[in-house]
Amino acid sequence: MRAVGIKQLKARLSEYIRLVKGGDTILVTERDRVVAEIRPARRQAAVHPEIEDLLDALAESGEITRASLPKEDWTWKTAGLGLPEGTAMALLDDLRGERGVAR
Repeated sequence: MRAVGIKQLKARLSEYIRLVKGGDTILVTERDRVVAEIRPARRQAAVHPEIEDLLDALAESGEITRASLPKEDWTWKTAGLGLPEGTAMALLDDLRGERGVAR
């Protein structure tokens, strides 16, 4: 990890970018206080990634957890909760009203 002042960073930006590409992290300072970090990107973002590839990459990096249930089981089941029919919708309508959100 290296620290560099803004003036020096501007003067030698290409050199510092090469260091970052090599894996270094650069701390940018202003009056001896760290104000920013320049570090390697975590992954290259594709312009139009396939969603499954993107989700797999995010799961591998620990940024998300993939659903363990098959899609056909992704439903809201309210039967057996002991609530009268329409309760969930009434609660959502109340919340939307408090936030001023139209349905």
